[in-house]
Amino acid sequence: MLLIGKYRRPGEIATHLLSALPPLLVIPRAAHGESALVSRLAEETVRNEPGQDLVLERLLDLLLVAILRAWFTRPDADAPPRYRANGDPVVGPVLRLIHGHPDHPWTVAALAGRTGVSRATLARRSTGLVGMPPMAYLTEWRIDLAADLLKNSDTTIDSIARQVGYGSAFAFSTAFKRARGISPQRHRNRGDHE
Repeated sequence: MLLIGKYRRPGEIATHLLSALPPLLVIPRAAHGESALVSRLAEETVRNEPGQDLVLERLLDLLLVAILRAWFTRPDADAPPRYRANGDPVVGPVLRLIHGHPDHPWTVAALAGRTGVSRATLARRSTGLVGMPPMAYLTEWRIDLAADLLKNSDTTIDSIARQVGYGSAFAFSTAFKRARGISPQRHRNRGDHE
């Protein structure tokens, strides 16, 4: 069985992950335990019931995650640094805190305290594993989340600013423009024309 999938316009966060993959990824069925997902997907594709599109989307998402895990855990895998860092006992929990609560007013001291290490140790490990210090990662994560929200929702810029940890639309707009070179509104408008 050959499954081929494609995401229309993947968001900023998905693009980071997908850019780490080869143009063609082949994982023999025996190499992973996704048989139940594949079987369920095959069953669902022939149904014509309410909610089918939603079920198919979620099954495809689950299957993609399972395949990525299988791919990145191979001994010869060139997994992205952010993926590998998730397994680190210090940086992994910090990434999960940032991902789970981007709106929290994180500081290096608070993140270090949550993992039981010094600020210097956290900064050194984060830079070594992720390629940047924790606050730079937090800023990049917030901007990427905001970019996806701007393109995929009608939520106000002020609301998006607060969802991703900025106290005001002005502070968010300044950070977004510094990172992306355009205003949040202009970024949103570009999505309408793609």
